[in-house]
Amino acid sequence: MSGLGGLRNVVRQELVTRQLDEQIAACFPLPTGSHALRRLRVLDVGPGQGTQALRLARAGHLVTGLEADPTMLATLRAAVAAEPEDVRNRFVVLPGDGRHAGRLFAPACFDVVLCHGVLMYLPDPEPMLAALARVLAPGGLLSLVVRNGDALAMRPGLLGDWRTALASFGSAVYTNRLGLATRADRLADLSETLADIGVPLRVWYGVRVFTDTAADRAAAPPDPAEFAQLLDAEDRAGREDPYRSVAALLHLCGVRG
Repeated sequence: MSGLGGLRNVVRQELVTRQLDEQIAACFPLPTGSHALRRLRVLDVGPGQGTQALRLARAGHLVTGLEADPTMLATLRAAVAAEPEDVRNRFVVLPGDGRHAGRLFAPACFDVVLCHGVLMYLPDPEPMLAALARVLAPGGLLSLVVRNGDALAMRPGLLGDWRTALASFGSAVYTNRLGLATRADRLADLSETLADIGVPLRVWYGVRVFTDTAADRAAAPPDPAEFAQLLDAEDRAGREDPYRSVAALLHLCGVRG
């Protein structure tokens, strides 16, 4: 959990890790043999500090991080430089916008494409998703983490901010905790888009059902047993209806046909 920040981000990354590993195992079974190794080609669009990208590189995968923000690009490069040589050799950091992935990479050249926490900053998700679908190999996995547009009123409502809660019903726009105007996505809309671009939805999860109202500086419980229970409760809620439908974030996994 080092470097992940407060409780809300730790919960997000820990849950996405569980879910992503589950889907990678399902889509890319390990080959047989005592020294079997699953080495995948991974593209992470907007990896930020590189939590998921670095984890996958440490696991032996070949990772490309594509980052458009100069500050986050420098942060990512520093994080990769601090890794052991074998991890550095498996990780390529590139400046660029995921919407231009079709120009930057050959078709069908990645087994896994991650786009976590990026679509909310774009006015329209479809150009990005179409570009990412183009570079995804047949049978490849597309992993998206988005703000849940069907539950925008939950956080302000639970915090007693009734004006914002009322304004959130039927809306796709919100102001995030950084004070930036951003956009949420609805499950039905993204499911339709994924089907249209040939990467139909395989499974979806909710992320942060119970902990989304935690204060910005709230830390994870110091007791490992208590924290494990918290994660297990969030994990189960993120897999079951009706809980997952009111999660702050959605994790959607589609597979290229």
